[in-house]
Amino acid sequence: MSETKPIDKQSPETAAGPKVLNGSEIVIECLKEQGVKTVFGYPGGSILNIYDALYKHQNEITHVLTSHEQGAAHAADGYARATGKVGVCLATSGPGATNLVTGIATAYMDSIPIVAITCNVGVNLLGKDSFQEIDILGVTMPITKYNFIVKDINKLADVVRRAFTIAQSGRPGPVLIDITKNVTADSCEYTPMAPEPITRQTDAIREEDLDTALELIRNSRKPFIFVGGGAVLADASEELRTLAHRIQAPVADSLMGKGAFDGTDELYTGMVGMHGTKTSNYGITECDLLIVAGARFSDRVTGNASKFAKDAKILQIDVDPAEINKNIRTHASIVGDLKVVLRKLNARLDPVNHDEWVNHVERMKDMYPLRYDKNVLTGPYIVESIYNMTKGDAVIVTEVGQHQMWAAQYYKYSKPRTLLTSGGLGTMGYGLGAALGAKLGCKDIGQPDKPVFNIAGDGCFRMNMNEVATAVRYNIPVIQVVVNNHVLGMVRQWQTLFYGKRYSHTVLNDAVDFVKLAEAMGAKAFRVSSKDELQAALEEAMALNAPVVVDCQVNCDDKVYPMVSPGAPIQDAFDETDLKIQ
Repeated sequence: MSETKPIDKQSPETAAGPKVLNGSEIVIECLKEQGVKTVFGYPGGSILNIYDALYKHQNEITHVLTSHEQGAAHAADGYARATGKVGVCLATSGPGATNLVTGIATAYMDSIPIVAITCNVGVNLLGKDSFQEIDILGVTMPITKYNFIVKDINKLADVVRRAFTIAQSGRPGPVLIDITKNVTADSCEYTPMAPEPITRQTDAIREEDLDTALELIRNSRKPFIFVGGGAVLADASEELRTLAHRIQAPVADSLMGKGAFDGTDELYTGMVGMHGTKTSNYGITECDLLIVAGARFSDRVTGNASKFAKDAKILQIDVDPAEINKNIRTHASIVGDLKVVLRKLNARLDPVNHDEWVNHVERMKDMYPLRYDKNVLTGPYIVESIYNMTKGDAVIVTEVGQHQMWAAQYYKYSKPRTLLTSGGLGTMGYGLGAALGAKLGCKDIGQPDKPVFNIAGDGCFRMNMNEVATAVRYNIPVIQVVVNNHVLGMVRQWQTLFYGKRYSHTVLNDAVDFVKLAEAMGAKAFRVSSKDELQAALEEAMALNAPVVVDCQVNCDDKVYPMVSPGAPIQDAFDETDLKIQ
């Protein structure tokens, strides 16, 4: 993490003179300073003063009341991922605060900038097991970039401002502010300030590291680029495209890196790792130089780490020095903002020809295409149908499981911030709240007509489907697609392949009717069981401009391929054809 310096109270210039406000009003004024237009939350006793202040400023800041605090945290996360701005969520003390924890951890694992504001009991009640008291700082310390407790009204404004700076600077991440109730009522002098500018981290970029990287690139005959989520966060898409075409290097991405490099580009080979394409996995295994742009070498990417890219020299570029050599030993590295580093490299690189290598990788694409049964309704067909109907111009949000992998494999992401998914924590129940946040975020950045889909499995949808009621309450036109196989699909896939088909508690053979549930919450809903029915339902869903649930009935034995067995090297990827040969 980058070190953030305390804000100088004399700079930038104050926008107006001081005035006396209570703590709740100071929180609202600080949010307005930061350009916050939308917040997500759920009120309670300890945070009532802030909600009273929100009421008075409802024409300036929109508050979205979610059905559960976890939905609020995920909505703030989705807002941040879709816009690149800081997402904000609010919760009261005790269970309100702890209900944010999964959402905060989700944001932490994927480096998403959110500010979570909770309120605790008064200072005089802290440490006494008071009603709805919780040490939320202690609870969230391992899953926040930084957290604060404010017990003194005179420190409140500086803490809120610093929280936004920390959340956005260097490697982004969630910050929590816990405010005691007495501080929300106390008053002090408040002076407006303009937000501290967020600058790209360049101090650690060393000339000798750039020189080493350039030498590796110039000497390579089979370069390969691996793109991670850091490329999305750094807004480095154009620089990546320039590098890839200048040195003629095939490009693969992680789940979090989707859209940073155009998925329709001829150099793109698909995702890498456990459910990556064979072309990406084989290409990384055969290359002589692997350029890693903003990726942290997750175990789902590397497989057997000792055999990952074993014949390649590895050049890692990352803003966070803690990621260098953490999971995979590198031959060279550059620490600094990815966009800046790539610009510096591109400026010093002449175009090179790697036709033989690129043609070899292209032949692998032809040999190892993604395949699925096109005769029946399947998860891949659902994803491809959404892609074709939106012409690739939508925000796709997912839950976690088989549907998530199909969404990564079969939708072509040509722009960053168009796939929002829980990659690091793998949070079931993430998607619907995040989709609400993304849709409102698109509105706030001037893209109100951008379609937003949440693709879920039935197991995930059950966890936070109460947020359908939120979508209806505010008429947020998200389209919820449920890939309903009546099982916990990915867990069942593992049970089929590795546990002798012992389906321990993964079959959801009950009478839950998602269409009736959605209609009971006020949404339009469709149940589809054929390809023709799907097309009609999607067309109507997009035309309605309202919250819609599409319940898609698919076979419980459909699987995600290719796949790499846990702990195996990625070049051992297999699909259904390979299993039949065995």
